[in-house]
Amino acid sequence: MEPEKRGASVGDDCSFDLDQMPDVQMTGVTGDHLPVFSERLKQRLTYSMAWTPEVSDLEEWKARARAKIWELTWQTPDRTGFDPEIVDEIDRGDFIARKIAFNLTRDSRVIGLLLLPQGKGPFPATVFYHDHGSKFDIGKEKLISPWDDPDKLHSAQGWADRHFSGRFPGDELARRGYVVLAVDALGWGDRGPLTYDGQQALAANFANMGSSLAGLMALEDTRTAEFLASLPAVNKQQIASAGFSMGAFRAWQAAALTDTITATVAVNWMATAKSLMVPGNNQLRGGSAWHMTHPGLMQFLDYPDVASLVAPRPILVFAGKEDRLFPVSSVTEALQKMGDVWAAWQRADCLDSKIWPGAHVFEAEQQDYAFDWLDRQFSRS
Repeated sequence: MEPEKRGASVGDDCSFDLDQMPDVQMTGVTGDHLPVFSERLKQRLTYSMAWTPEVSDLEEWKARARAKIWELTWQTPDRTGFDPEIVDEIDRGDFIARKIAFNLTRDSRVIGLLLLPQGKGPFPATVFYHDHGSKFDIGKEKLISPWDDPDKLHSAQGWADRHFSGRFPGDELARRGYVVLAVDALGWGDRGPLTYDGQQALAANFANMGSSLAGLMALEDTRTAEFLASLPAVNKQQIASAGFSMGAFRAWQAAALTDTITATVAVNWMATAKSLMVPGNNQLRGGSAWHMTHPGLMQFLDYPDVASLVAPRPILVFAGKEDRLFPVSSVTEALQKMGDVWAAWQRADCLDSKIWPGAHVFEAEQQDYAFDWLDRQFSRS
């Protein structure tokens, strides 16, 4: 039996109207650079390794999920000695500010900004991860005030005025008696220069060399936490990760990937993947998303699933009611998913969240709230 003819055969001398064939795609890509079949792709995302009520062994689930993420980072384990040395330091009264050089990985020796409280330790500590913001001239200086570069100080103060009520969150935390460490991600500050348009090429070049830009950031962020934990002045049972915007993503991702971190503050980066992959969202722009995109991850785990690997350790998640990057409805959905995991650990009280009335900022009131929360986790209030 011959197949039914739905149009003219190849070679037939006749014409037909493609508009009369609605099953043929005449457009493949939307104005937001999504495939026209993106909704079908999203419907097929089932997050096969996400926690479900059927999970009977939480530790085993956590180990498998963490191993899968590491596999998808395309990184190899790195146990390079940190070999730190002090480059410069100043006395800021309540604390000492240092520039410190150390081996972040086997490939990169970097400069970090380290704040040390006055007095005798060991002290609680926080690794503070900087945001993206499409601003690459500064990274670590967004969180810790620089002291020997007028141009960086001017740029950093402008950033603090715009997002942090004029304050440097790392300095504020150091005044409370915390050791604080901030390091540039690849492309920012001393590790630049990077441009917005160049991010996509950088990510592609990593892939062409069998590596991953997002994977490298995950590896470096866990190494930064491990370096902080190695310092004699640090209480190894009281090490927090914290960050704003992309820094929040980095904070919960690092805590998900290493048990070195014992508490987490994540400000303005939490949502479900499906809700971010919608027309008009920043996630669709082929730039900043590359630092947070592990190839194939969404076949296995959604963003809140990854963050749930922090459980049962404490985490505080902030969101802004007017934050256009992370709609409140999506944040709420993600938090509900995370809440189910903490409840399964019988530690529901260790997942805290707050929706603030503002937009994409980490203002003074929010900083005070977050740092008070951190004091309570470390029993310092």
